[in-house]
Amino acid sequence: MSGKTTGYFLRRSLCPCNLLGPLHMRRISANASRPCSSSEPTKQGNSVKRSQFIPAAESKHDWVGPPHRLSNLRPIIYHIPENETELEKQLRTLRQETEDWNHAFWTNQNITFNKEKDAFVLSQLKEKGLTERDEKGRKRALNSEEMAVFYKHFLDENCIRHANYNK
Repeated sequence: MSGKTTGYFLRRSLCPCNLLGPLHMRRISANASRPCSSSEPTKQGNSVKRSQFIPAAESKHDWVGPPHRLSNLRPIIYHIPENETELEKQLRTLRQETEDWNHAFWTNQNITFNKEKDAFVLSQLKEKGLTERDEKGRKRALNSEEMAVFYKHFLDENCIRHANYNK
C-alpha cells in the first residue's frame, strides 16, 4: 500500500473519516449511518454531523474514540502501515468485521433492553395507579427489588441470544 493510499477508518460513529493524501471525508451510507464499503458516492441528508477529528498522517498507532451512544462500544481508527502485507490487511479487515458485528449486536440489544425496560416501568406504575411523572414533573422510577423482576425476565428471555453471542 503506498503512502498516498494509507488511510484510517473510523467506524461506528456519525462521522467516518478516511485520510487519503489531502483530507477527504468518507461517505456515509443511508442506513444507520454506517460507512459505505464502496468508493461510490451515496445520497445523504444534510443532518449528518461529521467529526472534526482525524489522526495525524504520521501517527503509527490505532486511535480509540468515545463510546457510541447506542452500543456503548468505542470506535477504533485502525492504523494502516505503509507497507501492509496481504496477511496484515486480512487481519485488520477481520478485526473490523468483528467490531462491526459486535456493534450491531449491542446496538440492537441495548435498544431492545431500553424499550422493554420503559414498557415494564410504565406497566408497573399503572398497576400502582401512578403516572409516569410526579407532581414536580420528575420521571418516576421503581426501586431495585421491583427492577430485579424485569432484569431476571429480560436475561431469561435473552439467554440463548447471549449464549450464541459468546460462542
